[in-house]
Amino acid sequence: MGKQTRPNIVFVLADNVGWGDFSCYGGSIPTPRIDKLASEGIRFNNYTVESQCTPTRTAIMTGRQSVRCGTYTVVPGQGKLGLTPWEYTIAELLSDAGYATSMWGKWHLGNVEGRLPSDQGFDEWWGYKNSVDEAGYSSYATFRNLAKEMGIETPKIWEGKKGQKPIAVRELDLEVRPLLDELIVGKTIDYIKRAANRDKPFFTYVALSRIHPPEKAHPDFDQTDPTRMGMYADLIAEMDYRVGQIVDCVDEAGIADNTLIVFSSDNAALCVPSSGFGGSNGPWRGDFFTPPTEGSMRVPAMARWPGKVPAGVTEQMLSAHDWYKTLAAFAGASNKVPTDRPMDGINASKFLLGESKESGREALLFFGPDGSLMSVKWHNIKIWLRYSESIEKPIVTPQFPMIFDLGSDPSERNALFADKMDNGWMFELILPYVAEYQRSIAQYPNIKPGEEFEGYPRPK
Repeated sequence: MGKQTRPNIVFVLADNVGWGDFSCYGGSIPTPRIDKLASEGIRFNNYTVESQCTPTRTAIMTGRQSVRCGTYTVVPGQGKLGLTPWEYTIAELLSDAGYATSMWGKWHLGNVEGRLPSDQGFDEWWGYKNSVDEAGYSSYATFRNLAKEMGIETPKIWEGKKGQKPIAVRELDLEVRPLLDELIVGKTIDYIKRAANRDKPFFTYVALSRIHPPEKAHPDFDQTDPTRMGMYADLIAEMDYRVGQIVDCVDEAGIADNTLIVFSSDNAALCVPSSGFGGSNGPWRGDFFTPPTEGSMRVPAMARWPGKVPAGVTEQMLSAHDWYKTLAAFAGASNKVPTDRPMDGINASKFLLGESKESGREALLFFGPDGSLMSVKWHNIKIWLRYSESIEKPIVTPQFPMIFDLGSDPSERNALFADKMDNGWMFELILPYVAEYQRSIAQYPNIKPGEEFEGYPRPK
């Protein structure tokens, strides 16, 4: 065993799992392994993400609002989409700090040369470039015919290493769909076993495929327990098992005391009744497609580092942007955090270690899938500037911003100003954060989606 003292980091990210889906958050599906992981570390009740998959993954990888990076939506467009090579990911930072790095599963931050995991700081990776919805493409006869006639590449699973061109290893289709998380976690376990015996710390990013349509339960979990009546429950049951496999691997490798495990979701639960999807976002209003409701942005998150991170449950706010500076601090590499661009995350390392009672995050700007500001949250005060009621409905700008008190109204049903009109002072709490953002983009304009960007001019 190596004698390195900086922590190994295992970051596990679920896809579209709601705040109330796990039993430790009040869910009705038993999740004993996830519950145990949460009980052995800190469980966040007030953890927030961005509006879609690519934006949240941007936040984790860069510590920046996705609107700054040109990655605020998953909708395809022109140009080279995804993170520009100029962005300095947490994988690049940790690699430069002496970490071995790897990535398994869903990337969704660029599918062209220069914007793949092996171009963005990962020594090795295995997974799919975009989103797992592409697994359903080849099920359409029309697509199969077009792919054949026009030479369109069918979706693939790829394997790559830093400095080498990635290789397609198999089709991403409905045949492999139910097995994806078994394969992703299998790659993760193999890597941890290899990395545990090195003298350098490692960072492995595990991006699970569940829960994202098209879905099909793994044979080992497909109605194999009479207490689970539907597919959603089967998918959560498999996720619980897979997370347990990762934790067991860390424990059995003898590196638990020097390994930080983070487990969270990238977005809230989807509600797709036609696909057998339910999901729970707990007491919070809305779901994935109703930004900026709390149910669209607040998701489960937990972190375990035995002997370092005290066990407990916290109401302190944390956002996906905050992992960047926090992980850099744990790696002793805070000096590598970029200073030539706006950074939106905070360093919550002292809070996680129990050295501070507060996380350091007081407010959060939430941007919509169109790249414009939708809401601002300051502690329990939430102000909607715009909103949407479902995926097929437009984003609406109300006549007057809507104020909610999440402490007494978690479902965001009572817009206070409309009833009382004596709380205009609450606007003064959020204005400084909005003004700070506006000043920052005046100096550092947001990168446009698909833009070739090589950095900001140096100050004269």
